[in-house]
Amino acid sequence: MTKKNKLTLKHLIENKDKITKEKKETQELYVEELDATITIEKPERSLVLDALELAQDENHDGNGDDFLVYNIVKEPNLKDEELQKAYGCVEPSDVVHEIFSVGTITSIAQAGMELAGYNDKVTPVDDLKN
Repeated sequence: MTKKNKLTLKHLIENKDKITKEKKETQELYVEELDATITIEKPERSLVLDALELAQDENHDGNGDDFLVYNIVKEPNLKDEELQKAYGCVEPSDVVHEIFSVGTITSIAQAGMELAGYNDKVTPVDDLKN
């Protein structure tokens, strides 16, 4: 078992810049169905909360993943009007379903959540000893 360090005030203060740095973190994802890569950006907390709210709102058919994908995919730019027009989108975010399958949309949304740290875990120390 690896010894785990206790988080201290000193550590928090010394690492303030690293901890609070607001950088645009990105990740490249391979999309098998398109045989190409896309680039997503780490979603801000407010974007994740909006997506979760949409997912639970029965009036929006649970399209929180669509909303999240539309907003975190940076390359290609899904917000490009020419792209949306080419795919005959009525609503700008319709392009998500025109390009990606439902399963891929979910996978991209999950990757975005992981990039934002929402799937990071904490582990009770007692569990580490066993």
